[in-house]
Amino acid sequence: MKKIYFIGIGGIGVSALARFYLKKGWEVSGSDLIASEITEELKNLGAKIFTPHHPAKAGGTGQVGHSAKNLPKNVDLLIYSPAVPKDNPELVAAKKLGVKCQSYPQALGQLTKKYFTIAVSGTHGKSTTVALLSLILIKAGLDPTVIVGTKVREFGDSNCRVGKSPKGSRRGGTYGALYQEKSLVRGGARKYLVIEADEWQAGFLNYFPKIIVLTNIEKEHLDYYKNLNHILSTYKKYIKRLPPKGILIANKDDKNIYQLIKNNKKPTIFYSFKQKEIKKIKKILKIPGQHNIYNALSALTVARSLKIPDKISFQALAEYRGAWRRFEISIKYLNTEPYTLINDYAHHPTEIKATLTAAREKFGKHKIWAIFQPHQYQRTYYFFNEFVKAFDLADEIILTNIYDVAGRETKKISKKVSAKKLAERIKKRGLSCHFIGNFKKIPQFLKKRVKSGDILLIMGAGNIYKLADFL
Repeated sequence: MKKIYFIGIGGIGVSALARFYLKKGWEVSGSDLIASEITEELKNLGAKIFTPHHPAKAGGTGQVGHSAKNLPKNVDLLIYSPAVPKDNPELVAAKKLGVKCQSYPQALGQLTKKYFTIAVSGTHGKSTTVALLSLILIKAGLDPTVIVGTKVREFGDSNCRVGKSPKGSRRGGTYGALYQEKSLVRGGARKYLVIEADEWQAGFLNYFPKIIVLTNIEKEHLDYYKNLNHILSTYKKYIKRLPPKGILIANKDDKNIYQLIKNNKKPTIFYSFKQKEIKKIKKILKIPGQHNIYNALSALTVARSLKIPDKISFQALAEYRGAWRRFEISIKYLNTEPYTLINDYAHHPTEIKATLTAAREKFGKHKIWAIFQPHQYQRTYYFFNEFVKAFDLADEIILTNIYDVAGRETKKISKKVSAKKLAERIKKRGLSCHFIGNFKKIPQFLKKRVKSGDILLIMGAGNIYKLADFL
């Protein structure tokens, strides 16, 4: 049995690869600084995890140092999160032993060579688009393997789905012929891989997709990119990785995408909010918001490029129930009074605006409490003014301390920004904003204030989702 070790195994991307190799029969082990639901799930699947004990209640975290002693003997492959520093003792020890070491993007890139890979890229909407597209392919009988940055209910609350190799052989000789092949819809020709292709540290330049989906592009990850031009030039390199007959699926309504590819020579299929299918998508889609209509439209466009009948695609879109922390709705009780809890991953100003817009469209004049945990000091610093303007549709705002992302922060910037400063600026904008540093204290604050019918919208990419357990 082959052995594989993961550093940062609790991460949403790295853990998906860990699940993949568990499913493939490898002996999986790994470490992380923080115990979480994800590391606990991997343990239950048979992985050996070196972390603190799983917190008994939400909000609890523990720290543990990485150690070279954790490495199993005769390990075949080590995969590490891009956030792992070069002097990590496990990584250093593995290299000294001559173990093959790959970053998460490098390892996923090797997989993309073995499959017909569809890579979904963009600043926002990647996870939802991957989930929607994957469900269409499943319903069409193509049985894809999927690596996604969230847990999908239809995958058994997993961020990885391992498909089976389709029977039959590839006919036609070219990718162009493959797209036209009717037997494709009956599952006949190729192993499919659908991935979330993230742009942080230009990670997607490791991938070899046959289809690239571009959802939208704007400034993000300014801890790596210098400016928007740097981002666009990196995307240009990424698009060039398409093979001659590869296909680019692009959002025509996004000005940065349109600027990027207007002179592009790759086969391109655009989608737009002006299409006639918008009304039907809006009618059948269970997840609210214009941004999700765009996500559904991009998935539909890919399906059409593969000659999947619209009937199959619309059925899949209508059945989609949403993913973990993507506008995840539940009814809760506080002081015996019912309220609606929405858990969302929004951590960029544009995502916060989109999520609040969707909540306002769905719940009308109900009182909306926006509870936000800023994610990463660098993002909060670089987008400070944008964050100040992002909460206008909320009735009440609660900010808690910034989630410190290990391996991605600098002391220089950490000293310049805080959630408290952000709350003060939002107040000056004339909004009702409260700063509660320790999010464990938020329930007590809400207990005296939340009324029946209120909407509690929890947002952030850190551990703020655990607040739901306290509530």
